[in-house]
Amino acid sequence: MSFLEITNMSKHYGEGASRTNVLTDINLKVDDGEFIAIVGFSGSGKTTLISAIAGLIKPDAGEVVFKGKTIDAPGPDRGLVFQSYSLMPWLSVYGNVELAVAQVHKKKSKKERAEIIDKYIDMVGLSHATDRKPAELSGGMRQRVAVARVLAMQPEILLLDEPLSALDALTRAKLQDEFADISEKEKKTIILITNDVDEAILLADRIIPLTPGPDATLGPEFKVNIPRPRDRGAMNSSDEFIKLRADITEYLISVGEQASSGNEDEYALPNVIPITQDIPKERNSTAETTTELPDAYKAAAKSARKEGYLQFSQLKKVYPTPKGPLTVVDGFELKLNKGEFITLIGHSGCGKSTVLSMTAGLNSITEGSVILDGKHVLGAGPERAVVFQAPSLMPWLTARENVSIGVDQVYPFASKAEKKDIVEYYLARVGLADSMNKAAADLSNGMKQRVGIARAFALSPKLLLLDEPFGMLDSLTRWELQDVLMEVWQRTEVTTICVTHDVDEAILLADRVVMMSNGPNARIGNIMEVDLPRPRSRKELLAHPDYYAYREELLDFLEAYEGGADPSEEQLKSIQEKRAQRLKRQRSSSVAAAE
Repeated sequence: MSFLEITNMSKHYGEGASRTNVLTDINLKVDDGEFIAIVGFSGSGKTTLISAIAGLIKPDAGEVVFKGKTIDAPGPDRGLVFQSYSLMPWLSVYGNVELAVAQVHKKKSKKERAEIIDKYIDMVGLSHATDRKPAELSGGMRQRVAVARVLAMQPEILLLDEPLSALDALTRAKLQDEFADISEKEKKTIILITNDVDEAILLADRIIPLTPGPDATLGPEFKVNIPRPRDRGAMNSSDEFIKLRADITEYLISVGEQASSGNEDEYALPNVIPITQDIPKERNSTAETTTELPDAYKAAAKSARKEGYLQFSQLKKVYPTPKGPLTVVDGFELKLNKGEFITLIGHSGCGKSTVLSMTAGLNSITEGSVILDGKHVLGAGPERAVVFQAPSLMPWLTARENVSIGVDQVYPFASKAEKKDIVEYYLARVGLADSMNKAAADLSNGMKQRVGIARAFALSPKLLLLDEPFGMLDSLTRWELQDVLMEVWQRTEVTTICVTHDVDEAILLADRVVMMSNGPNARIGNIMEVDLPRPRSRKELLAHPDYYAYREELLDFLEAYEGGADPSEEQLKSIQEKRAQRLKRQRSSSVAAAE
């Protein structure tokens, strides 16, 4: 018999018209010492599944059997780490771990319990912070406490419910390495719930997708035949990794597409031009005609500038602090062409969002300038639309009303019907055709962010500014919204800057990836041209022979700056040369194969 076995398990919530079948016919066998990763979409029932294994909920049908016994309640033999930290704020790191140890290891002596506590606090790298309270710890450190607490219970199986999803990319990578190390040292049976394919490949022996809900069930398993220990940088050059990553991603994309449908083609964009395009106000509406705009109006809507449409000149930002002035960004110098899409990437604290907020006119400029279409940025304006990490919607208004607020301001001379068409067109384009009249408070985070994207595009801005717009979303929802963004951007070709922590997102979206050095005194460390054909999709990129060369350069760059390091010009140049050599090899191989 398997160490853990789930047989024909199903679970629903609600009754009658409100009944939702969350999980249907779940079957899984896990061997002792095996590391399983379950990946799935938001709302597919991943947490319901892990809760059933933990004994926190009971299935409607089927059973979960652990070591020959049906699970019907929680137990110390199953340790669960949640996405949230769930720490006692008044206790120290030691006290939070001690709380669990005292309950589980009552028969052990005080000395033995202290040794267990010290062992696992040291294992997660928190020996230096033993006496600190949770309020004095970073998010990553708090999650380390939660992991140490569960490990100190010495459970036979470790259940991880998206424990790293709320952390920034660098902290997440460090904790992934710690989980891999713990897996090797402790030889635990581990089930990890995650939405990150790379995380699953880095850590697991087997990866099993959970199909979209309702009635979610487990899909085909993918075995990870990559030797341990696994290095994320080295894996990027592994054919096995590249193929496995592509196979899993393509499967998830395909089941996601099958589960979604839309009717956005029913909506058409009216023939009107917004005030952001400098059209004379008295001629800003074409309500009286459905014919194509005259050439004069077309010309007025276009900028004479193509090159240097947006210019950053020695941009600098200094904040006053009790310890003296703090220079966050120092000498940011960059020119963007009209219609160009760039991404800004770098470690937390490198000034990416500061650059974006100064460009939006939401943050004052200490020195230097931002010039858009020949005009200095001196404050906020509708010609610059911003999508923040948090959706920033009016919760009491519907999705339609949230978008209409901006449309009413930017199209004051358009008819009521034209404004309605603009709002509906962009909401449909982001997949909200059936949810336009829902209040923002009733929408999921992913749906709220779709409204934010629709609102930004509906302004027809000269410049679109995206500040980690998908950072709060699971990676599968992020993929979907990236495709939505690319599809709508392809139609508008608005000049765009996107701040991101995500290497794959940076490459997928950008014409150029601008890499920032560490702060304070952050500057541009490297600029990478992305010579990949458009239109792009994640599926097409995975199949492109050059994709992993670009990915390797970004990973090498981030590694060079890791931990506050300041790499030399020679080191950065060698990273660029490494990418160039890989591209040359790949293209030579392609030519040889064709001959």
